[in-house]
Amino acid sequence: MPIYEYACKACGFEKDVLQKLSDSPLTQCPSCEEQTFSKRISAAGFRLKGSGWYETDFKTGKKKNLAQDSKSSADAG
Repeated sequence: MPIYEYACKACGFEKDVLQKLSDSPLTQCPSCEEQTFSKRISAAGFRLKGSGWYETDFKTGKKKNLAQDSKSSADAG
C-alpha cells in the first residue's frame, strides 16, 4: 500500500497516510476538522533506473546476465 502525503490548506497540518489505491482521498483535516485536507504531489520513494533492474536483483547463476549474453551471441553471428 502506498503512503500519501496530505496537507490542510486551512491550518497547514501535514500527515503521511498509508492507504489502498482504491481508498477515497481524505478531505477532513484531523487537526482543525475543516474540509480542506488534500493530497500533496510528491516524488515516488524509489526509482527504477538502468537497463533492467530485475536482471541483477532477482536472477541467480547463469540467468543473471541474460541481456549481456544475448548481445554477445548477436555480435558473434
